[in-house]
Amino acid sequence: MAKGFDNMCYELLKKVPFGKVITYKEIARALNSKAYRAVGNAMNKNRDLKNIHCYKVVKSNGEVGGYALGAKRKIELLKKDGIIIKNNKIDLKKYGFRL
Repeated sequence: MAKGFDNMCYELLKKVPFGKVITYKEIARALNSKAYRAVGNAMNKNRDLKNIHCYKVVKSNGEVGGYALGAKRKIELLKKDGIIIKNNKIDLKKYGFRL
């Protein structure tokens, strides 16, 4: 069962539209926090991958970052969303989403 902070992260993540990504930092900022690592921990604990698309959460420098099913699978899912990845990075000016 997800905790309160984790659930708040998931609810914000659900607002990210198709073809966009969000950073751990942006989710933390929207929660009036600097707990970027706690956001990452929440994504890592996500057990509802079908409904909570934590593969859409990336590092603030545009790097893809980790994923419960592996970085290779994360890249596949991002590409399926139409996101272009070059040198393991995403253009946040083009694909980034702000809350």
